[in-house]
Formats: sequence, structure tokens, C-alpha cells
Amino acid sequence: MIDTLMILAAGRGKRMLHLTNDKPKPLVQVLGRTLLDRVVDHATAYGMKHIVVNTCYKGEMIEKALLARTDIRPVFSREEEALETGGGVLNALPLLLPQGQNGFFVANADPLWVDKTSSVFSQLEKSWNPTDTDILLALIPKNQAFGAVHGGDYFMENGLPRRKRKEEITAPYLFTGIQILHPRIFAGVEAGVFSLVRLYDKAQASGRLKAVIYDGDWYHVGTPEALLQTEDRLRQ
Repeated sequence: MIDTLMILAAGRGKRMLHLTNDKPKPLVQVLGRTLLDRVVDHATAYGMKHIVVNTCYKGEMIEKALLARTDIRPVFSREEEALETGGGVLNALPLLLPQGQNGFFVANADPLWVDKTSSVFSQLEKSWNPTDTDILLALIPKNQAFGAVHGGDYFMENGLPRRKRKEEITAPYLFTGIQILHPRIFAGVEAGVFSLVRLYDKAQASGRLKAVIYDGDWYHVGTPEALLQTEDRLRQ
């Protein structure tokens, strides 16, 4: 079982406007529970034993919130400047190993999802094969996504994901922000600010980027309006 998870929590969430003036986006509440706590709830329910969280903007607030929980003992990767997704994981890699040497989960701190048949973590792990896969993404059909949903991220072609090109307006699948990475993808990569998308494209070119089509509901709480829409739908 993969029991190591990195939660990406260093960003501010500027599109949340006034809601992130006094707190980071992962601490925005949805029906009285923070986005970050909801991610951790999924992780503990799955049995995660090793949780690493990167922090930057108002990181002390995130640390205080997580250390108040009694069900986890998180480790923090503090960033002087936000290193984006790729730089953040690379910076935290020593904290993820050796537990995650055959692969580890990475999840954004701000999506909200509702499992149906099984955990998204379970669906990913059942499809994970470290011998032929470097990155495994959880994708979701756009009609199962709610909130601040954009034009889509990926197509599925011959069973493999292909990222939407610049000239393509829409794509049928969204990236959920949940994935499994193998640490070898960072070999030879220089530390600094960069997006994981750079490594997705490299894995795609070599046929080592794979995807699972998640069958639950997924919410992109990216704006104040999306927050209200999400709360309304969850109440129903």
C-alpha cells in the first residue's frame, strides 16, 4: 500500500479575492470545514501514515491548524517563496523518501471531492504500475465537475492521456489535482520554481504518463462564487 502523501498547500489562491486576505486558500471553509481538513480526512480514511505538507503564504496558520489534529503527525516543507507544484515536490523529496521510493500520492490542498464507489486513492493505487508508469493522474469527466470549471485539460487517446494543445479550446477531462508520482521523474531536475506540468509533458512524450478516470464528484472551489455554488450543492 502507498501510505505517503504530499499535500500542496503553499499557494495563496488569489482568485478567492478577499477570502484569502487573512488566511491561505486551504483554510477557506466549506460548510464549516476547511478545504485542507477535507483532504486530510480522505487521506486518514484511506490509511495514510506519512503526510508531508508544503507551506509558504501564511504557512504558520496551516501548521497550527494541522498540528491541532490528533489523527496525524504531519511533516512540513517550508518555502521562502512559493516554488509552484514541481518545485514544491522536488524541495520536499527528502521528506517523502524512503517511504515513497516506489511512488507517492500528491494532492492539491484545495479541491473538494466526494467518493462514490471507492476512494480516489484506491482507484489510483489499483492502476499504479511503477515499472511502466512515471506519473498517474486522476482525471474526471467535465460533467462530474462543479464550481469554477474551465475548458478541460486532457483527452484520452488509445488509453493514454494527452494534454490539450494551445489551439484546442476544450478537452473532455479535467485534472483533479490528485496523482501518484514516482521519484525518478526528478532525477537531474534543477531545484527552483517550476510546474509539474513540465514533467507531465515529458512523461507523456515517453508513454509513461497514465490516467485513471475518477468516478466520484469533484468541486473546483476556485472563486467566491464557486464556493457558494459548492455549498449549495452539498446541502442538497
